[in-house]
Amino acid sequence: MDMRWAAALLLYASVATSHAQNALPRLDQHDAAPKTKVLVVGMTHLRNAPESFQPTMLEPLLQRLAAYKPTIITIEQLSGETCDLMARYPAIYDPQDVTTYCHDTSAAKAATGFDIPAAVAGVKRTLAEWPATPTPAQRRHLAALFLAAGDDTSAAVQWMRLAEAERHAGDGLDEALVADIKARATRNNESVLIAATLAARLGLERVYPVDDHTGDNVPIDDPKAYGKAVQAAWDTAKADRQPMLDKEDALMKRGDLLGLYRHINSPDYLRVLNRSDFGAAIADPSPRHYGQLYVAGWETRNLRMAANIRFAFAPAPGTRVLTIVGSMHKPWLDSLLGQMQGVEIVDAGAVLR
Repeated sequence: MDMRWAAALLLYASVATSHAQNALPRLDQHDAAPKTKVLVVGMTHLRNAPESFQPTMLEPLLQRLAAYKPTIITIEQLSGETCDLMARYPAIYDPQDVTTYCHDTSAAKAATGFDIPAAVAGVKRTLAEWPATPTPAQRRHLAALFLAAGDDTSAAVQWMRLAEAERHAGDGLDEALVADIKARATRNNESVLIAATLAARLGLERVYPVDDHTGDNVPIDDPKAYGKAVQAAWDTAKADRQPMLDKEDALMKRGDLLGLYRHINSPDYLRVLNRSDFGAAIADPSPRHYGQLYVAGWETRNLRMAANIRFAFAPAPGTRVLTIVGSMHKPWLDSLLGQMQGVEIVDAGAVLR
């Protein structure tokens, strides 16, 4: 081998080893731009709320989140682009996952003539030319584009920003789409009742879907044995987490939603729940290490979610970001996003107090 190449390879190996051993450095101490503030708020999934739940119970939470004044809101929902990708590769991504996690865009395609890629391009082009004072017709058209793009929550934002008298068919929204968007706007879903409601209240035009299920489909040789092993791991820690879950259930049943969100965003709750879930799974003694496969899928999902969130606020250094996710994601996203340059993680407990 040429000695110059040998020397170069040795130098590269030395640098790579050094980088592997050292923590990611902070490079933003003298950043000219203000730090981007990221607030990750863990949610309980409202689809599981008891019959006694009323959306008005969320008002104390909404007021505190509004006072934080986010300019970008992200949600735990797959984007139209991700759904389109998964649908095109049924040999890799289970079609059942597309049905479960993705908004059906067939009615919006029939009404607008746009498939998902064309609708995504239309949304991008429309928002780039968006006027300071859009007309109701422009809002209805953008809502239709969002529906065709697979982003029904951002369509709900546009619908909420219309005056009551302007919430009707037209400009790409036919009667079927109007019925669909009305139904979605009243469903027990934190993406709509919290994120979209807050976005409309703050004068934002959209939310950003950042969830990902392309990385948690780790191949499993025996799904039945896998499920049994993971459940057995969870059962070993049931006694640890049950008091936390009992308190969560009691707060929900008595309608103290602010108290509930304070509880599920507290360090004690998150530590116990994650230790009894992923911590128990990682210790799974099964020969095929199914618990580790489960954790690998979970961590991959969070890594890709963190990347999607980072991309959402990349064009706006110094902005304020609110991320609405299931509470179990919060420790991972706080940790991953907290490593990004120019980013400051906001204490959710302080905001919710």
